[in-house]
Amino acid sequence: MKHLSAIILVLFLFSNLNAQERYFDERYISAQSFLNPVIINPGATGANKEHSLLLNYRNNWASFPGTPKSLILSYDGRVADRLGFGALLNTDSNGGLETTKFQGSLSYTIDAPVNRVGVGISAEYIQHGLDGEVLNNPIVNPDDGTIRSRLDGTNFFDVSVGLYGLYDSKLKYGVALPSLLSSRIDDGESSVEKEIGYIFHLGYMFTDLSKDLVLEPSLFVKKVMFVPFHADINLLGRFLDDKLRGGITYTVGADEKIGFLIGFGVNTLNFNYSYSASRNPFQTYNNGAHELSVRIDIGGSNRTANKAVDGENVMEEKMIKNN
Repeated sequence: MKHLSAIILVLFLFSNLNAQERYFDERYISAQSFLNPVIINPGATGANKEHSLLLNYRNNWASFPGTPKSLILSYDGRVADRLGFGALLNTDSNGGLETTKFQGSLSYTIDAPVNRVGVGISAEYIQHGLDGEVLNNPIVNPDDGTIRSRLDGTNFFDVSVGLYGLYDSKLKYGVALPSLLSSRIDDGESSVEKEIGYIFHLGYMFTDLSKDLVLEPSLFVKKVMFVPFHADINLLGRFLDDKLRGGITYTVGADEKIGFLIGFGVNTLNFNYSYSASRNPFQTYNNGAHELSVRIDIGGSNRTANKAVDGENVMEEKMIKNN
């Protein structure tokens, strides 16, 4: 099994090294982007009018050697009446492939009586590289020119744009164009044709089902760089003023998989855990994908956890109606 694992990883490594100088866009990774849209859409920067700190960790193909692991650390918040600012660090390892991204984003929010929409832009520095440990693998040729050239990494500067809105405090919508502009900024020359991607999402909050329940179905459609088209179909339930939450996700397209999410909110703290398993035959060799996120929302008074996810006054309005 160890030899089989090594062969699979090396084949995967070489197929990516020889196919492209850009690795796949990391925005497809998180299964919790419907809870934390700021990690995929700059238009969501500062959307909740508070200051949010997010730590997100995902381990895909758990228990398999060299499994993909991703860590996201981000901040976003309102720095002026309509202006939002965000900063994000993302590290991703996938076999011997490594990606590091630093991102800064700005958004401007337009408020109307029944509609609030943020328009955002992000500037991103991305470095794709190769873990030096691959040279210690006995089946890797340390003199291979492709591997040697990748040890120093390739660097890019990208610009992404996005729009994120909330209509009538219930309908969420958004579209992001990741890496709309991209330029290689090291000494190498770019030889890969750029792919234009998009992320579209739509969701609705049903608030009149019962006193302590908000039900939120959503759809995220993604086509990002070097990742096949796929769509996430989500159903999220918020209970007891969002002190508890649970949901399921079904992904179709690139990798058909199903997962679930559980979480809770206490004052300014939000914790979420999700697990997913693929219908791909490779699932028999691993324990699925595990993702954890912790978000702290700072600012405001007498807030509830649900306020941090766009439906600011939904629970309060519902409680008033029911009383």
